[in-house]
Amino acid sequence: MAADSAEQFCVAEERSGHCAVVDGNFLYVWGGYVSIEENEVYLPNDELWIYEMDSGLWTMHLMEGELPTSMSGSCGASINGKLYIFGGFDDKGYSNRLYYVNLRTKNGTYRWKKITNFKGQPPTPRDKLSCWVYKDRLIYFGGYGCRKHNELSDCFDVHDAFWEGQIFWGWHNDVHVFDTTTQTWSQPAIRGGDPPQPRAAHTCAVLGNKGYIFGGRVLQTRMNDLHCLNLDTWTWSGRINISGEKPKDRSWHTLTPIGDDRLFLFGGLSSDNVPLSDGWIHSITTNGWKQLTHLPKSRPRLWHTACLGKEGEVMVFGGSKDDLHFMDTGHCSDLLIFQTQPYSLLRLCLDCIGKNASLLKNQIPCLPSKLLQQVLKKITFWAAASHRQEKKAETERQSQLNTT
Repeated sequence: MAADSAEQFCVAEERSGHCAVVDGNFLYVWGGYVSIEENEVYLPNDELWIYEMDSGLWTMHLMEGELPTSMSGSCGASINGKLYIFGGFDDKGYSNRLYYVNLRTKNGTYRWKKITNFKGQPPTPRDKLSCWVYKDRLIYFGGYGCRKHNELSDCFDVHDAFWEGQIFWGWHNDVHVFDTTTQTWSQPAIRGGDPPQPRAAHTCAVLGNKGYIFGGRVLQTRMNDLHCLNLDTWTWSGRINISGEKPKDRSWHTLTPIGDDRLFLFGGLSSDNVPLSDGWIHSITTNGWKQLTHLPKSRPRLWHTACLGKEGEVMVFGGSKDDLHFMDTGHCSDLLIFQTQPYSLLRLCLDCIGKNASLLKNQIPCLPSKLLQQVLKKITFWAAASHRQEKKAETERQSQLNTT
């Protein structure tokens, strides 16, 4: 290999509260924070980490343009090859700014643009909100943030107040739409149904024309309720009655659509402040949850991201393995990949060749050029996976030696 393997097989820095999206064969990661000597340090705002799914390699690209401030708790989503970042929290407080960057750049330059020439009224400043993407629109729900006295309404549960400046902090359950084609903010008139109670650190996912919400926190309560909003008629379902077993209360978890009628729930922080490593699949057809029994119990995650890959795999990146309220040291940089459906025969063959490349070194050069390129990427993928596993095992050995 031309490059030093440690450099070639580097990974994105550990972090929590970041943004991640998938576009094409790539996972893009921006922002978030990490703990250094008990201080919260925001990751650089001019760094975009890109993971190529086929080769398993990470690269870091410096960004230009109108940079967002370094933040955590921003809401990231992609539409037509553009990554949009809204809201978040930094040293100066909460944001309600909206930025985007074109991920399908022709010249390899990633340039942020702050959207200022919009029409309509954006949401009030907040973080830990979530977003549905539907018909070229970003549809935001909930979050924790601040409002002025004249902005108080039924969609806001007050947590704390600073009377001198008449500033209130609390949780939201309002819905705001940003139309990316007309650059317009609007607040749809909800035409029916009971909305979920205000919350933050919940999660959203779209199936068809329905936007689903699960869990989250308000005051000292974490929830495990499931709701959906019809994104055409703007009617709420009310709390969906589930048949059978269901996941426990949680916040800082993820919900990822897999297939046409299933949602994959992973991780979070429970009501008794335990980081969770459980995975569940909700079927819209049967209206039930099913817990996955084969997941490793030693890999809890909260305030991570989860994105759907090209063959139905869910890619969980970053987050913390500790309760961030009490021991904010367990930020992660590994990528957990959950296979939620059988891989294609081609994928299985490529993986088999990639894992056994040393045994097949004389046959591999004889492959057709297009297939050879795919095989070479798979060889790199498994070499990177092996290198990272060895490095992790060595780190754990050193840690054990230091404690003894």
